[in-house]
Amino acid sequence: MTAQNSATRPTSIAVPGIPSTGTRTGTALAALGVIAFSLTFPSTAWGLESFGTWSLVSLRSVLAALIAGGFLLAGRVPLPARAHWAGLAVVAGGVVVGFPLLTTLALRTSTTSHAAVVVGLLPLTTAVVSSLRTGARPSRGFWGAAVAGAAIVLGFTLTQSGGALSAGDGFLFAALLVCAAGYTEGGRLARHLPGWQVIGWALVLCLPLSLAGSALGLAYEPVHLTVHGLAGLVWAAAGSTFLGLYFWYRGMAEIGPARASQLQLAQPLLTLVWSVGLLGERLTPAAPAAACAVLICIAVTQRVK
Repeated sequence: MTAQNSATRPTSIAVPGIPSTGTRTGTALAALGVIAFSLTFPSTAWGLESFGTWSLVSLRSVLAALIAGGFLLAGRVPLPARAHWAGLAVVAGGVVVGFPLLTTLALRTSTTSHAAVVVGLLPLTTAVVSSLRTGARPSRGFWGAAVAGAAIVLGFTLTQSGGALSAGDGFLFAALLVCAAGYTEGGRLARHLPGWQVIGWALVLCLPLSLAGSALGLAYEPVHLTVHGLAGLVWAAAGSTFLGLYFWYRGMAEIGPARASQLQLAQPLLTLVWSVGLLGERLTPAAPAAACAVLICIAVTQRVK
């Protein structure tokens, strides 16, 4: 296959002056991505019933890469232009390797409900990284609502952990940074490549590393196959990693990383619902209260420019 000039690629970026159809479509696509992401922690918790940390993260990436590679081959998609490979490496390091690994390590000691609310800081982290990377300048109203949502999440975290951060929280905060970098770079690339190709090529780029990690993980970590464990692995690979990121990057290309990222403030509330319904976790009163509070912040960030 030969590299294709990015100038010939279709772009889905919203055009100034064109009405809100693109904005509505982009918001809907990004929201579908958030729904898929909200099941990531419950599916990971299920996956840990059958696999060790390294095995689960590596197998998840391998399965997602095989799905993505199949679509790329079926569509006879040419290799991306050389200028895009550095960005794809950032996407791969952030959302294919870094975020899944760090959050899986965190879930060994944290509940999914606690982790979900902490990851509510991701919208602000992504907005900051996006502004630094792309030069975008959201309004003061946007930043005020985003910071308010982040403050609620941080206050919840400190309250739940007795005023100090745990080792699990450390993994989660590190995950926020690498994921924000991957989201920002993926959103930029999605202006030149279709969103599914962005995550598809990032997954394929990681395939050699994922295969090696799977071999080592399965050799040294015990495996106890269960229905929950297999279902968790399949969803983490097909739903959260491939399908979710496909919708997410398409949405970001339409409405921009900063605005799209604020939709993820809804993700903690959705994950709380799944953690109760699928995992049977008991919630403290502060968890849904914090999640509902950040929903108010979402409404503000989506209305201001």
